[in-house]
Amino acid sequence: MTPRAVQPTVRRALDAWETLTKPLYWLYEGRLERSVQRGSLPKHIGLIMDGNRRFARSVGLDVAAGHDYGAGKAREVLEWCFDLGIRHVTLWGFSSDNRGRAETEVSHLHSLFARQARSMIEDPKIHKNRVRVRVIGDVKDFPDDVRAALREVEAATAGYGERQLNVAIGYGGREEIVAAVQNLLREQAVGAKSLAELAQKVTVDEIERHLYTAGSPDPDFIIRTSGEVRLSGFLLWQAAYSEYYFCDAFWPSFRRVDFLRALRSFQARERRFGR
Repeated sequence: MTPRAVQPTVRRALDAWETLTKPLYWLYEGRLERSVQRGSLPKHIGLIMDGNRRFARSVGLDVAAGHDYGAGKAREVLEWCFDLGIRHVTLWGFSSDNRGRAETEVSHLHSLFARQARSMIEDPKIHKNRVRVRVIGDVKDFPDDVRAALREVEAATAGYGERQLNVAIGYGGREEIVAAVQNLLREQAVGAKSLAELAQKVTVDEIERHLYTAGSPDPDFIIRTSGEVRLSGFLLWQAAYSEYYFCDAFWPSFRRVDFLRALRSFQARERRFGR
């Protein structure tokens, strides 16, 4: 969706800066992309999209506008991933802890999620790339119309398998693990098994089968924007062997050159998986 109008003086300053720097970044970006394409790319990227509110304040906008800009950036970065052949992407847009924010902000986010879901249903790029969209997290307390929109985009893309987008909203890593174990126990409790027998069923493989992301490979690479250096509960189970990259840019300001730099950093690392 198109973000709300930026204040004229701010817009002029942003436009002037872009005009001055665009040629240099274009050349640098092209060189970076050629280098990155020659290396091994992640199969699954996780993105912690942090900094929407701070971005908005830094350019004189309200918090709602920051989230609108962040939604637009998410669609842009998704295209970057698929253009490079990265088939699995998980975007974290709303944590279980974010429910405690101001009611007006949470309400705006709910509305934004519904609009983005309906937009993806109509987006030819989603269908051309055969992107399966899955909502991961606990959305039981979301408004009915928002949950309906999320179900609709999942249904509209359920038959696709070329690429996958996990949208993490109402998501918390601890809550995901608890839910996986609870669902596993409920499933195995059929037939009145003893506690000892149930305990034997609680294995790594069985828990993974009940995670929100079941069917997706674990993320190779996790990027967090805004300068914060922590996971905050993102994909706690799945990220055991992920590589991390922390970028200072606020999420709406995250540029393609920043993304390519992150991928270059990933390619320079030796992954040992504990060996």
